[in-house]
Amino acid sequence: MHLFAVTPPITQTPALIAAIVFGAIFGVLLHRGGVANYNVIVNQFRFRDFTVLKIMFTAIIVGGLGVLALNSAGLANYHIKAANLLGVVLGAGIFGIGMVVYGYCPGTAIAAAASGSVHAIVGFAGMLVGGTLYALSFPWVSKTILPVAAIGKKRLPDITGVPPIAWFVVLIAIAATVFYLIERHEKNAAASASSPTT
Repeated sequence: MHLFAVTPPITQTPALIAAIVFGAIFGVLLHRGGVANYNVIVNQFRFRDFTVLKIMFTAIIVGGLGVLALNSAGLANYHIKAANLLGVVLGAGIFGIGMVVYGYCPGTAIAAAASGSVHAIVGFAGMLVGGTLYALSFPWVSKTILPVAAIGKKRLPDITGVPPIAWFVVLIAIAATVFYLIERHEKNAAASASSPTT
């Protein structure tokens, strides 16, 4: 029997309050991390500022391990989305183009809009329009795009037989390598910038 098995789920008004509190904390952390800044995100794509990459890698690892621990303790359940590969590829492409042009992802856009950024607010309106158009076109998308290369609700451990913790070990090793290379690159860039020119 799990130690916290009798803990009731958070629902109704407490759930709304928790969502507001944690949403506010998330927004503050986005600002503190610098990823609600247009220049930080754009410079990631220009390979001049790797703040976004560092934060995303850290969030994926910490969040993934946290969910894995909660699931193993019986305190959370996985809600696996169907892997519709053509839809994922097309959606990722549209998302990536939008993020490069806009300079924000949806989460950082809302944080920037809340701080009064005019272009973030305009872009947020565009996200609402895009979401509405997607909703209206979803019957066609669900019949034409989503069935192509659809493999169902699968995770990498299900497909490969490799346990989840092993995937996280590999991911941590990749993140550590990337962080090391970024730090070395930034130190070399700083040294080059500070060295006198001849």
